[in-house]
Amino acid sequence: MLSVAEAFARVLATARPLPLETVPLPQAASRMLAETLTADRDFPPFNRVAMDGIAVRFATWAGGQTAFDIEHTQYAGAPPRPLLNPQNAVEVMTGAVLPAGTDTVVRYEDILLADNRATVQIPPPEAPGVNIHHQAADRRAGDALLRPGTRLGPAELAVAATVGAAEVRVTRAARVAVVSTGDELVSIRETPLPHQIRRSNVYALQALFAQAGAEVSQFHLPDSLDELRAGLTEILGAGFDAVVLSGAVSKGRADHLPGLLRELHVAEIFHEVNQRPGKPLWFGARAGGPVVFGLPGNPVSTFITACRYVRPWLSAVQRPVGAADAPAAFEAPLPAVLTVDIYFKPQLAHFVPVRLAVDAEGRRATPLRVGGSGDLAGLLGATAFLELPPEPAVFAAGSVWPAWAL
Repeated sequence: MLSVAEAFARVLATARPLPLETVPLPQAASRMLAETLTADRDFPPFNRVAMDGIAVRFATWAGGQTAFDIEHTQYAGAPPRPLLNPQNAVEVMTGAVLPAGTDTVVRYEDILLADNRATVQIPPPEAPGVNIHHQAADRRAGDALLRPGTRLGPAELAVAATVGAAEVRVTRAARVAVVSTGDELVSIRETPLPHQIRRSNVYALQALFAQAGAEVSQFHLPDSLDELRAGLTEILGAGFDAVVLSGAVSKGRADHLPGLLRELHVAEIFHEVNQRPGKPLWFGARAGGPVVFGLPGNPVSTFITACRYVRPWLSAVQRPVGAADAPAAFEAPLPAVLTVDIYFKPQLAHFVPVRLAVDAEGRRATPLRVGGSGDLAGLLGATAFLELPPEPAVFAAGSVWPAWAL
């Protein structure tokens, strides 16, 4: 039986970068950037007023003058007007261009303003420049801001917008089919009979893969071999990059998928991994078609194996070629300190749902009570899972193990 590391290596070995495309900026959320975006001008592009108040000439204030007549008001977005008399002041608003002839801003909170005259209530600072966001203080024109391989989140989209990137070059979103199987599953809108449950795994997987930047389509197939064959034949030929199946990959009488996938020319790369939960994990690839992940059907197994294997594969295929300066192709685990002893007897790698907290001693992982791989509600509150090695041993409180984010 394969180790977790061997299975993971075989999964990543199939990852081939997806083609590039140019999309409007609003459609690029969660996508991988495939070009370098540079500052088209200084950040900020001018000396920017950082606080509402008055702009004055520092030398005048430092020389003892505390009362200033207001020449005019400078608003954000208005063309700049200079201070003409160095004994006066300009009333200024946050975001406005600092008027020429001034070099210091005094906040409204520190002045008395009456009859178009401001009286400063505090002593002058040691040097000019207070409450001013100086031109090019953040970045200079031509500086690289975003590099290939950067995932475009909210902050990245805002930076792209501010440099005028109305369209961006990105890797195509991975196209993923999420397929649940089983006669015991009914729609979320139905009232299940005593022997039935509502479909839930597909919604967890759809959300997880969408967060990874994929375009996800959802399907359900019954346990009938003929209907499975017809449904999978259509799905495998529909142009998906990956097909993710939930259930029917173990050794039960109704677990038709391993044999059926071979029949449909999906070459098996491995079946079963030395891990818990998720031992029955199946993985294969179809020549000229998608890779296929056969995830175990129990919800905890489904979700953890999707995080451990499918999500990194999606990150890898959506990473553009040559993104040498970008972060790793997949979200690597982070070290976390176990807060209690864990005893695990079977010689299997053990995935333990935990709640992570950060304190003065670092990242700490507290295991959650999960009643087996079918305890979907047991994942509530989990923020990660620890990956423990296949050793029948006590994993002591204070020991450090890799934690994969959920």
